[in-house]
Amino acid sequence: MSDGDRKSGVPTTVTSIPLVDPHAPKPDPSVGDLVKDATAQMSTLVRAEVELARAEITRDVKKGLTGSVYFVLALVVLFYSTFFFFFFVADLLDLWLQKWAADLIVFGLMLLVTGLLAFLGYRKVRKIRGPQKTIASVKEARVALVPGGDKTPAKPAAPTADPSGW
Repeated sequence: MSDGDRKSGVPTTVTSIPLVDPHAPKPDPSVGDLVKDATAQMSTLVRAEVELARAEITRDVKKGLTGSVYFVLALVVLFYSTFFFFFFVADLLDLWLQKWAADLIVFGLMLLVTGLLAFLGYRKVRKIRGPQKTIASVKEARVALVPGGDKTPAKPAAPTADPSGW
C-alpha cells in the first residue's frame, strides 16, 4: 500500500479486472505457441517424474537403512557369541588335554581361519577393475554430443607402388 492508501484507507489506484481469462487457450494458436506449450508441459512432466522417482528412492533407502541396522545389530550379537563358542571348544579339549594345550589349539585354529578368510578377501579385492562399462558409455556419449564427433577421421590410403594412383 502507498502512503495515500494508509491515510484514508481507500486505495489511490484501481487495479483492473481482466475481462477475459488470461490462461484460456487462444482460439487459433500458432505453431510457435503450440511448441511453447508442448515444451512447457514436457518440462513439467519430466520434473514431476524426477520428483516421484526421488520420493520413491528416498522411501526405499530409509527402509533399507532400517533393515541394515537390524542386520548390523544381529552381526554384533553373533560376533560376541563367538567368544563363548571358542571357550566351549577350549573347555571341551580340556577334558582330554591340559588347559594350556587346549587354549593353544583353539588360538591356532582361530589364526588359521583368520588367515584363510583374509586370503579369500584379498583374491576378491584384487579382481576389482572399476566401472568399465560406465566409462565406455560415457566416452560414447561424449562422442555423440560433440558436433561432428560421430564421424571418424578418414585414414590416409596406403601408398601404392604406382605414384599415379592407378
